[in-house]
Amino acid sequence: MNGDGTRCVRGGGHGAPEVGAPVHRGPVLTSTFHLGRPEQAEPGADFYARADNPTWREFEAAVGALDGGPCVVFPSGMAAIAAVLRGFTGPDRGVLLPSDGYYVARALADEELAPLGVGVAYCATAGDWIAAIEESRPGLVLLETPSNPGLEVCDVAAIAAAAHRIGAVVAVDNTTCTPLGQQPIALGADLVVASDTKALSGHGDLLLGHVSAADPVHAERIRAARTRGGAIPGPMETWLALRGLGTLDLRLARQAENARALAVALREHPTVRDVRWPGLADDPAHLLARTQMRRWNGVLRFTLPDVHAVSDFLARSTLVDSTTSFGGLRTAADRRARWGDAVPDGLVRLSCGVEDTDDLVADVLGALEAQ
Repeated sequence: MNGDGTRCVRGGGHGAPEVGAPVHRGPVLTSTFHLGRPEQAEPGADFYARADNPTWREFEAAVGALDGGPCVVFPSGMAAIAAVLRGFTGPDRGVLLPSDGYYVARALADEELAPLGVGVAYCATAGDWIAAIEESRPGLVLLETPSNPGLEVCDVAAIAAAAHRIGAVVAVDNTTCTPLGQQPIALGADLVVASDTKALSGHGDLLLGHVSAADPVHAERIRAARTRGGAIPGPMETWLALRGLGTLDLRLARQAENARALAVALREHPTVRDVRWPGLADDPAHLLARTQMRRWNGVLRFTLPDVHAVSDFLARSTLVDSTTSFGGLRTAADRRARWGDAVPDGLVRLSCGVEDTDDLVADVLGALEAQ
């Protein structure tokens, strides 16, 4: 199975079909499993649902195959990031993070790790990571490329090589790209983290996340931490995400088509400035992005004059929801300054949905023309 769509639809593996067995198996909803008598004990058999679940394994097999390494599912993207930040840092192993990355990851590092004596250092996504690694000598380097919400890009392969020279572990938040858009493990990263709440599941009806690892030893370390800490996903949410994964290839294609059309149109509008989408040939991030991204996605950003302009735009649009997630079926806008990101008040992160391209462009331009 080589094609993106085929791997998304067929991933997880059901084994050979059995006559009368369901084609689409449902979630395994149980907290306990039959143990049998003492002499019937089988190594590796399920025994308690905090440790493992068949539905988790099916999802992990599908996503791990796309990422290129064993996968561990978590109840949210932040639970996945937290497992990595807590599991690969310590008083003698600091962390280097993007200063313009997801703000909750920064808050966790500053408010939970730093008080425990973990060194916390920052570098802008488009900054000099090689110099920052040499200066801070971290034990863990966490990248986010493209960054959220700025859509800046950094060179995963070069940064991973520099980090490995000092013995650091490299993790990449791949939420914006998804495994179809970028494969950090193939670029040299040790770990991939993602919020599957967003494009991977794609329907805006669940919270989920995962960590995939290049080294099975790292994966088992993360899996053991999940079991001890109890940050486990619900089987129903995991099953829904696996179902959503089946259409990721199709959704990503339409979202990227919509993003390109909107980015081109928005550039021509007099009240819009600083339109960024790495798929545009003249975007500042394009040359690097095209060397490490396999395909584009539906997330772009632009800036309106002020918060009132954003409010007017949202009020007049009929196809753009005001929500803070991205990667879903419905187009959504988020004014990122409201969450404390160091961005202009009028900066909008727009996540293109799968609406018809002509309808979406007409709606967005119409909402802006009224200003």
